[in-house]
Amino acid sequence: MSAPEERELLLVGVGFMGRPYAAAAKRLGLRVRAIEAHDWAGAIEHLVDAVEPSQGRYGALDELWAETVHAAVEKSRPTGIFGFTESHVLGAAMAQDRFGLPGPSLQAAVISRNKALQRGRFRVHGIGQPEYRLTDDLAATAEWAAARLPVIVKPLSSAGSDGVELVADAEAFERAAVRRAAERPLLVEKAVDGPEYSWEALVRDGEVWFANLTAKETTGPPHFVEVTHRTVPPLSEPDAQRVAALGREVLAAIGMRTGIVHLEFRLTRSGPAVMEVAVRTPGDYLMELCSLTYGIDWFEMVVRLTTGMELPPAPEGPVRYAASHFVISDPGQVVAVDGLEEVLAHPAVEDAAFKVAVGDVVPRTSSSLQRTGYAVLAADSPEEREEAIAFVRRTLSVKTVPVASKE
Repeated sequence: MSAPEERELLLVGVGFMGRPYAAAAKRLGLRVRAIEAHDWAGAIEHLVDAVEPSQGRYGALDELWAETVHAAVEKSRPTGIFGFTESHVLGAAMAQDRFGLPGPSLQAAVISRNKALQRGRFRVHGIGQPEYRLTDDLAATAEWAAARLPVIVKPLSSAGSDGVELVADAEAFERAAVRRAAERPLLVEKAVDGPEYSWEALVRDGEVWFANLTAKETTGPPHFVEVTHRTVPPLSEPDAQRVAALGREVLAAIGMRTGIVHLEFRLTRSGPAVMEVAVRTPGDYLMELCSLTYGIDWFEMVVRLTTGMELPPAPEGPVRYAASHFVISDPGQVVAVDGLEEVLAHPAVEDAAFKVAVGDVVPRTSSSLQRTGYAVLAADSPEEREEAIAFVRRTLSVKTVPVASKE
């Protein structure tokens, strides 16, 4: 009798934040083959069984990632394929579609990578969202924007608030039109008020297996860089029902089948307004927060979904209350980083680190990539969580001094 065929997961992108997928797959007895950028390949080869380098770059060059995925699947057919982050999703979905493997669907992947496609799809399906205008000439939308100020200007494909800008008045819009004249196309959206949330869902065959709600705290205008995330925020029953209905409507509108979904929205006085949706791993340690909150490994659940494995019983509710907090520093040269040892010693803190060192120069924060430190924490009650967040806020510190400008 021949030996059973080895089951394999093809991970498209691993980086640092995707490493728990490889660990989960190994625990489940899967062989792990990774497609990774040349610069990262050596750093992850000890975590997987094989690495196939790609010329693709994180956040860009979807086509090169897709080329490497296609070559890898033609060489050896995996049991499942998973695209880790934005630039990996499309190549993974193309291979999933061709070979009938579990995945979000090629349609959902394409829509996930293009915010204008999302806006058009949500409009047809009657899903709440801001008024918007798609343009390849920002200056030409000045009259439309003037009647709706303040507005948000954003690129079609980005993550971590990169390129997202609130424009408050006509003069600021004129300046933005000059500054961003070379960028095209762009979305211009009417700014909407209301608390911001994200909805993370594990989905199989179009049905939600389990979902989580996260409350977001940002720097506010003009760039809305995310500072703090809290799982299981308090929500009225009517609002909870609206959010659940919104999730189902979005999944149907984009044609979502199987995998992880990250939906961002604001809860306005007239109901939820969708900011964007993605069919990839959410950032800012949200997978870790969901795992801590519900006592299950969300990375493992995604691997199970991707490879068609059985799922355990869904959680009945939260077992802890988790949060992630990020340090936003004044621009300048770093002269001191303080408080890390104290923060790591706190009983609610699971992980913490600085992303800068003394001597580094910190720019003015306009995207999540420019935050200077973080902490992940979990507590037995919302009150204990708030106490831990407050402790991290006042203890984890990056001190900078202005950098003299060059004449």
